[in-house]
Amino acid sequence: MSEYLPLECSRAATDYQREWAKGLRRDITSGKSYAFVNADTPHELFHHMGMPIVTNQWWSAIIAAKQLSEFYFDYMESRGFHERLARYSSLPLIAELEGDTSRQPWGGLPTPSILCARQSADDHQKIFSLWAERTGAPLALLSSPAVPDPQPDWWRLARDDWETLYGSDRLDLMVAEFEVLIAQLEEITGRTFDRSSFASYMEAINEQERIFEEASALIAQAPRCPIRISEQMPNVMIPQWHRGSDWAISHAKRFRDELTERVQKGVAVVPDERIRMMWIGAGLWFDTGFYSAFEESHGAVFAWSMYLPFAADGYIREDKGDPLRTLAARVSAMNEQLHQPPWINAWMVEQARRYRIDVALMLIPEHDRFSGHGSLYAKQALEEAGVRVIEVWSDMVDPRQWDRDAMVAKVTPVLDDVLAEKN
Repeated sequence: MSEYLPLECSRAATDYQREWAKGLRRDITSGKSYAFVNADTPHELFHHMGMPIVTNQWWSAIIAAKQLSEFYFDYMESRGFHERLARYSSLPLIAELEGDTSRQPWGGLPTPSILCARQSADDHQKIFSLWAERTGAPLALLSSPAVPDPQPDWWRLARDDWETLYGSDRLDLMVAEFEVLIAQLEEITGRTFDRSSFASYMEAINEQERIFEEASALIAQAPRCPIRISEQMPNVMIPQWHRGSDWAISHAKRFRDELTERVQKGVAVVPDERIRMMWIGAGLWFDTGFYSAFEESHGAVFAWSMYLPFAADGYIREDKGDPLRTLAARVSAMNEQLHQPPWINAWMVEQARRYRIDVALMLIPEHDRFSGHGSLYAKQALEEAGVRVIEVWSDMVDPRQWDRDAMVAKVTPVLDDVLAEKN
């Protein structure tokens, strides 16, 4: 049995992201055009047009990592914003409204050339509308029309039969809105959207996600988990921000190959692994060390987070001769499939089965209706499938609700029961 050490590619990913962020900061603070966009918008259009983007949720995580979120959320409450406002999505806006750029990362963001959000939650359009009012930046709001008959096992159709899954009328609307956005980007950048090369770019993204699918299978099938999810997340998320690029594809291969070598050598996070756990929801960005809290005491390892398996199921869409329509199929229910019933229920059960999960910790951000309120349906589905589920009523970027000692005390007796049943 080889000793567990961090993957070499983990450092490579964080180093790349650090240098990229430095370059992005240099570009946009020197006056280069950039877009401020929500996470579930068609980033591919901006990448293909050579327009840098700052993603709302990524910027939120940066603010939280600088230990500034408590200050801004206190400010938010003092300004009279209602307590149900989604923290993850609203934190950058609150920093913008507070206005002290000396406090903000990078000395604050300059006015973007365009703002873009998909109206997939009640508050997204208002958050971005307020940002537009504050800065004067043009705003592109994309529709999020509901699927009238969502299929619980959506991932079985999403790659090839996405026209049936999402509906032609819905895809027609999204493509029409993409065309309007493309025209705006052409005007801002002075470039022409190259449709033939966009098809090649979309296939490059599919290639990257197929590699991540292989990596996911390695972890799921390994006798013992070969990597902590605190490493798994950046090795997937960072390439996803740059998806389809030569670097992203190369890194995905390096990640898969290092995992392959680990599995072959028997490297494990916990040599005496007895319990496999899954973390449901976005990362606990201010306390990722929590993910290793039960390794020594219970032989329990977090083997699953949504980012790696969703790379394949949520992104791979086979081209049917129209890359914009293919992109619409990728974006059309991205957020819904990660958070809303019935999309989320069957997928969670399938993933728990594949990864041999005993216990799931489910992050429920009570201030985020979209990400939180559908979670209990998924909990019920998992429990019916035999998985113990522990509710974590906290937030991705608001540490004021988080009490690590209390959560350890809540999880420990459940793990004790699982071990007693196994012995």
